Amino acid sequence: MKVSQKLAILIKNLFLSKQYGARMLLSELFDKGWKLRSSNSLLQRIRKTGTIIRLPDSGRPRSARSSGGPCAQSGEQAKKAPISS
Repeated sequence: MKVSQKLAILIKNLFLSKQYGARMLLSELFDKGWKLRSSNSLLQRIRKTGTIIRLPDSGRPRSARSSGGPCAQSGEQAKKAPISS
């Protein structure tokens, strides 16, 4: 779900200053068509990190991805690779 910068500031302000919960947030922003779980996840993110905006380096690390593996081997390498039983 994409949240604009202005909307993120509004949600954070409603949560911190007026202690709005997920249901009150839905009633305030009813024209967005959000589900209860969506607004709950936004409020959880505010509680945890202090912001809704995705922070840099908050995703999966690049080192977790590997270029090798059984699916990446070419036909020649796959024929030469030993098969363990």
